[in-house]
Amino acid sequence: MEQNNWIQVMAGQMQTAALMDTNQYTKTYGLVLTQEEAKWLVSERAQALQEQKRVELTQSVLPKLIYEFCDSSYITQDAYAETIARLQEIFFQYKNEMLDEITDAELLHFMKEQFEGICGGDLEYLEGTCLNLFAQAVRAGYSSYQRTDGYHAYQTLDEVTRWDRDLYLEALSDLFG
Repeated sequence: MEQNNWIQVMAGQMQTAALMDTNQYTKTYGLVLTQEEAKWLVSERAQALQEQKRVELTQSVLPKLIYEFCDSSYITQDAYAETIARLQEIFFQYKNEMLDEITDAELLHFMKEQFEGICGGDLEYLEGTCLNLFAQAVRAGYSSYQRTDGYHAYQTLDEVTRWDRDLYLEALSDLFG
């Protein structure tokens, strides 16, 4: 039993160190994790993996998530660790929802593109709408996202009619014309 605890402690320390190493890159975007936040994210990772009944056999997805999202215009220093933790939960949930048919990179690219675009930084919309539709499509056999590594996959699935600038101006003209 002691040996298992020792192994877990060492693994946690290595994961925390890997997260602290991301600060060298993310500080250019004004985002830096403290040692406590990095430890907390590692514990949140373990909890998320347990909740989703997943095991990571390779390197943790956390550094990949950080590198993918650190340049987001919607992530600020005061909510950085919490946002990364929530993105991690969403990531593991949708890896399961998509039956592991999608690679980590494809899912991360899809998540980031929607988060920055259609979601406007809204994690609930990302999870409940964009990823839900995408997961349904993937489970039904949709695979076009593979050609683009997860980029530009949502436009063909989006069920919501969006207003563009010209349509907006036309509607204003009709109202106040």
